[in-house]
Amino acid sequence: MATCWQGLWAYRFYLIVFFLPIFLLPLPILIPTKEAYCAYTIILMAFLWCTEALPLAVTAFLPTVMFPMMGIMGASVVSTEYLKDSNMLFIGGMLVALAVEHWNLHKRIALRVLLTIGVRPSLLILGFMVVTAFLSMWISNTATTAMMVPIAHAVLDQLHEMPTGTDAEEGRNNPAFELQEPSPQKEETKLDEKDNKQDGPAHPVPSESRAQQNEEQLRFTQGMSLCVCYSASIGGIATLTGTTTNLVLQGQVNSIFPQNGNVVNFASWFFFAFPTMVILLLLSWVWLQFLFLGFNFRKSCGLGDQMRKQERAAFEVIRREHKRLGPMTFAEKAVTILFVLLVVLWFTREPGFFTGWGNLAFSDENGNSMPSDGTVAILIGVILFIVPSKIPGLTQEPGKPGKLKAPPALLNWKIVKEKMPWNIVLLLGGGFALAKGSEESGLSKWLGDKLTPLESVPPPAIALILCLLIATFTECASNVATTTIFLPILASMSQAICIHPLYVMLPCTLSSSLAFMLPVATPPNAIAFSFGGLKVTDMARAGFMLNIIGVLVITLAINTWSIPMFDLHSFPSWAQSNTTGFCGVSQANVTTPSP
Repeated sequence: MATCWQGLWAYRFYLIVFFLPIFLLPLPILIPTKEAYCAYTIILMAFLWCTEALPLAVTAFLPTVMFPMMGIMGASVVSTEYLKDSNMLFIGGMLVALAVEHWNLHKRIALRVLLTIGVRPSLLILGFMVVTAFLSMWISNTATTAMMVPIAHAVLDQLHEMPTGTDAEEGRNNPAFELQEPSPQKEETKLDEKDNKQDGPAHPVPSESRAQQNEEQLRFTQGMSLCVCYSASIGGIATLTGTTTNLVLQGQVNSIFPQNGNVVNFASWFFFAFPTMVILLLLSWVWLQFLFLGFNFRKSCGLGDQMRKQERAAFEVIRREHKRLGPMTFAEKAVTILFVLLVVLWFTREPGFFTGWGNLAFSDENGNSMPSDGTVAILIGVILFIVPSKIPGLTQEPGKPGKLKAPPALLNWKIVKEKMPWNIVLLLGGGFALAKGSEESGLSKWLGDKLTPLESVPPPAIALILCLLIATFTECASNVATTTIFLPILASMSQAICIHPLYVMLPCTLSSSLAFMLPVATPPNAIAFSFGGLKVTDMARAGFMLNIIGVLVITLAINTWSIPMFDLHSFPSWAQSNTTGFCGVSQANVTTPSP
């Protein structure tokens, strides 16, 4: 019997893929309408995304097959949904992120900030959280975590090593800290000799305090691992390209409400989400400080002679690795300039509160900017393939005397082919196709009619309940799949009860990034868990409270500074374009909190 169950479990994905479409067949057979056909496709894809019986990107292809065969949309119409402007923004942003990673610019930033902040326990956690959150605003959350967790554990090895000699005084060269091979374009920089002699041998630690010390070290290690993976998820919400769920929102809004006037762009998202990220990051630091370090000021701030010696050893590890990077190369400087240029162009293209360069130089007949954030990202991405990685000049090719060659570009297609997450591009496209299919089939209108009883519920309560629902659901399913499934439903609901669509879509998108409780919830959690020292109960205990804190902070954001920013107090005219009912544009449905 046990063997039978083991066999079924081994073939579970095959069984799900085979039997699930058959199990759901009564829906389109008993209700032969386009709405039911579209609902069948959405439910089937939702289950496949949640169980991951098929790769997420493969499941995203289903609309290209099912919608034309069900008479919902033509094949050419469905296919155009798979490469929209949001996909181009994702690709352009990833090209810049890959260049930053390739030339180790992100590692230089991280080490420089850690050297500035220092290695006292409390400030060390804050330093790692700030660095990780900042990097995850621009590059992949997974790549950020994969880089920062080994750095954190290398520093912890020195903090927890008793200083008993010159190795501890100088900081051992920890192999775990060697994250990447030195770039062939960089010259090796010899390490300095130790600058100052430390005090004599440390006093022996009494045996009765060993157990307590080991427990404290374990708790600190757990806190450091969790602070990195949590801050990677938190930092990603600050920018439109920080995490894929933000791009899903932008694409869904543009697909469902094509007349929205580019209400969600890089600048508007940043000014809404960045304060949210900062508040959530600080509260997360306070919670992790309380949970793993307590409020013992003497210990957490590293007072005492023994802790100072350990701190010097850990600081030496960071200093040595920073010295290993050597001075900034031409390639790093070029990537930095292009990165800063990209951010400036994003902010100034069409900020809303002043006339941007897109409106001035490249406007259409209505004065709107014709270039998008994706246009800017692709432009900078193309430039990365043009700018050489060394000061322009000819060098002799190794092993081929007399043959000259030009230096390689900052980015090449081999790197892009290997590291670009193409599956996310397809997953985004599948989500946009589902949203378009829901509109074309009439399923969106049907859902909206069924959700009209929610009109009697206060909008702040609706937003809070939905945030809790999304935060719970995203612990068990892909963040991108979660937003892809829920956002079209939320758009229909907002039209049905006459509230601003962004009032529910924005907080639910942010809540999909609150995957803090389980190692399988998001790749950063899995990376931190794989380094050991953590149990599932540790992550669940810390993550549960962070989920609650995150939902409360997001609720605060959507009911305060986001209201004047997106004009959430009224139902927008662009949301009435595809709804049969009429909602007064001046109707104030969103109740702001009392002062």
